[in-house]
Amino acid sequence: MMKIQSFCVKESKDTKTTTPHNLPIYATSSFNFESMSEGIDIFSGKTKGHVYGRYGNPTIEAVANKIAKMESYGSNIEAAALMTSSGMSAISTLFAGVLEKGDVVLCQGNLYGGTTELLQKIFQKMGIEPLFVDLGDLNAVESALKNTPAIRMVYFESPSNPTLDCVDIEALVALAKQSGVLSAIDNTFCTPYLQQPLTLGVDYSIHSTTKYLNGHGNSTAGVIVAADKESLATKIWTAMKLLGTNCNPWDAWLTNNGIKTLALRMDKHCYNALGLANYLEGHNKVRKVNYNGLKSHKDYELASRQMKNYGGMMSFEIDGSVDDAVQVMNNIKFCSLAPTLGDVDTLILHPASMSHMNIPKEMRLKNGITDELIRVSVGIEDLDDIIADFEGALGSM
Repeated sequence: MMKIQSFCVKESKDTKTTTPHNLPIYATSSFNFESMSEGIDIFSGKTKGHVYGRYGNPTIEAVANKIAKMESYGSNIEAAALMTSSGMSAISTLFAGVLEKGDVVLCQGNLYGGTTELLQKIFQKMGIEPLFVDLGDLNAVESALKNTPAIRMVYFESPSNPTLDCVDIEALVALAKQSGVLSAIDNTFCTPYLQQPLTLGVDYSIHSTTKYLNGHGNSTAGVIVAADKESLATKIWTAMKLLGTNCNPWDAWLTNNGIKTLALRMDKHCYNALGLANYLEGHNKVRKVNYNGLKSHKDYELASRQMKNYGGMMSFEIDGSVDDAVQVMNNIKFCSLAPTLGDVDTLILHPASMSHMNIPKEMRLKNGITDELIRVSVGIEDLDDIIADFEGALGSM
């Protein structure tokens, strides 16, 4: 019989007798092998199995598989997914996995500021160049693809952050495929509930699951969803394993918990956002409202065609100065000033001094990100309370 000191160290036996109703959290950094031969077979890839938390975990994989099925739901696509430590790590892992020195990424100028910085400050130093083009101009896209043979990927957002510009996904992907180029989209704003890019031909769909998929502001994670299972299981998984950008089981579990109410939340986000957008569009202290659900938005018809609804994100320009915009934000009381989006409560942010502060001003202004622009992630509270808060803040100007 072992000594009590040893007994204390050994793991307790799992007493589970029936299937748990909720997904268990596998809080373990490694997994035991029954024998050396089993360990060798798993490490060599001869058989599948869990090895080490950085390589994979049952909790994380279960959630990733669910998101992959959501992205391909109702289609004949058999998608696969990898969860990562954040939305930014999902983007960087994808780039590291499929791009090489000398490659060019064709992208839009009104991407999320962090993505633009990632391309310019990290990957550009590695010999991977960003090429910024108006992806809404298909002639410009076609010209870039023809004149720049080093383009390896078209990377885009639709709707974009924070101006809500849309691109014609099917047409853009068709041009990419015609040139033998990969396509990838940040689908965070829409979630698979509102938009399924893989069904429109996109190769990779990325999410910051921190946002709408989790929805409650208590988890940080990301996901890469691919129609091409092989590239995900080899190149991208290898990049994740070696860079250490894997998700952890707790954040994956929290994401799974949030997904259970995704449909209910997104319906209310959309309803409230349209209501707030209509209110702001009629306000005499608002110069412009960017919301795809408004017929005044330049991409209304396009959004109506490729999205099931218009989402909970919007932005608007104060008809005044940057000081007026700051004053309005300081006078918001019911909603929150926070540098994130997709939570159940309404969040506001000033892109020029926050999410896009490190983007050159000339580039910001060229893409509609003015100093007077305020981004709003509209929550699921009562719409009257949200409007009343903006009414009071605008009245302070």
